[in-house]
Amino acid sequence: MAPDPGLVRLRISLRAVLGIALAVAVAELLGLSLVASITAGLAALLALFTVGDPTVRRQAVTTALLPTVGFPVLALATLLHDAPLLRDATWLLIAFAGVYARRWGPRGHALGIFAFMQFFVTQFLHALPAQLPELYAATGIALAAAAAVRFVLWPIERRVPPPAVPAALPGTGFARATTRQAVQVAVASGVALVVGQLLSGERWYWAVGTVWWIFVNTASRGETLVRGFRRVLGTATGIAAGFLVAIPLGGAPVLTALLVAVCVFGIFYTAAVSYSWMILAVTVMASLLYGLLGVLDGALLLLRVAETGVGAVCAVLAVTLVLPVRTHTTNDAWIQRALLCVRSATSAAVRRLAGEEADPAPHAAELEALLGRVRLSLAPLVHPLNPLRARKERARRVLVLLDQAAGEVRGLVAVAADADASHDARLAAACWRVEAAVEALTSREGPAAADLDAHLSPEGDAHPGTPAHLRPEGDAHPGTPAPLKSEGDAHPGTPAPLKSEGDAHPGTPALLKPEGDAHVGAPALIHARGLARVLTELDAPLRTPPGAWVVRS
Repeated sequence: MAPDPGLVRLRISLRAVLGIALAVAVAELLGLSLVASITAGLAALLALFTVGDPTVRRQAVTTALLPTVGFPVLALATLLHDAPLLRDATWLLIAFAGVYARRWGPRGHALGIFAFMQFFVTQFLHALPAQLPELYAATGIALAAAAAVRFVLWPIERRVPPPAVPAALPGTGFARATTRQAVQVAVASGVALVVGQLLSGERWYWAVGTVWWIFVNTASRGETLVRGFRRVLGTATGIAAGFLVAIPLGGAPVLTALLVAVCVFGIFYTAAVSYSWMILAVTVMASLLYGLLGVLDGALLLLRVAETGVGAVCAVLAVTLVLPVRTHTTNDAWIQRALLCVRSATSAAVRRLAGEEADPAPHAAELEALLGRVRLSLAPLVHPLNPLRARKERARRVLVLLDQAAGEVRGLVAVAADADASHDARLAAACWRVEAAVEALTSREGPAAADLDAHLSPEGDAHPGTPAHLRPEGDAHPGTPAPLKSEGDAHPGTPAPLKSEGDAHPGTPALLKPEGDAHVGAPALIHARGLARVLTELDAPLRTPPGAWVVRS
């Protein structure tokens, strides 16, 4: 039910079903074993799911590089099958390296996931060294099928570029999030591996897999807690569905294949909007595959829930006790980056309206990506189970105001793209207020909102929230700096007078202004002043004296 503009999620999900079905069909036609066919399907799923580079060319390169990490890991996992201690130590090293590789962006992220999951697949299928040649063949077939569907038969990304991914937060050593997470994943996986093997000597790998996927796309303690909860919730509901669907089916090949296709569609269609629904689809698919392998029963499904719970607990303990990254620290960093991007977009728009060579569109696109990251960062605080109501409400208020700010930025950028739009001193004044508000919010020593309003509005001015038609006649907009409000008195650095006698309020639509005063820059002025107002309102939910962020875990 989540919005799907342009039906992009729908098309990507259908393409995934097509690509995975093609990989499995080719493997079956070539006479490969059931284990190899399942390996082909899972490899195609990973190739289509994890590769998320910003351009089609980079996506193709990353897809071509997947065997460079997948084949060595497959060989290690099968050859170490009868050496448990060495196998376990190798997998922990692969988990550490896979998370550490995220520092190199989407390509490192995809290669790390593919390497880890190739080891996982061999445990899931209990693959032996004698099966290694056909596992290589199956993986090669899968990657070729995924590439053919993605880049030749249905190249969706050529017309609809993937959303921008903001660069990771800066840092070196243990201050870098990927380094901290690599250590946390290695520690949590080690504990999960030991406890998981105490529960089951055959299915222990589910606990390690749970740890791994909980840490994907998280950057703080709060995010990991929420993701762990959703993982357990999705698994439990998926197991219930498995009892209703997979066990009665009894591994019937045709019906199982059709239901696996439905699960694949569900994984891709829900991944971007609901982690719990995605895990439900993953769990049902795993149950169906166990049915194909002839090992499915109720005890196995219940063991799956127990192993998932072990992995989730280990992940929570790791982010709490091992190099923890507090939620408010991450919130602070992402919100500040979003505010600075607002300032950059506003500045570029104004310079473009003034006739300079500037393009605000890239800043607007970056702002959308950063706001997505802010929503993810604040998700623990707005979660229904968060008992801290005051902080929950503040976090919600922050999200609402940031969305409003993004709307004003989009409007300003749209006006700047109009070749007939122009610029005047009032717009410069409004944008100066935007810059001052951002400076106040991002500087630990900046003025609070009340001080900013006192500086920007003259004594006796109508309240900033007063509608324009209720303000004293001739009164300048409260967002205009005091030195700019006297007739003809321009702010230093602005060449034109602010207002002329009888000038309509800048927010008045052009058709309602006195004839000859249809200023094409008025929409830009409205957006700039609206943006300044929103940023000023952000002060209250973001600050407590002497300027620390309120939004904390």
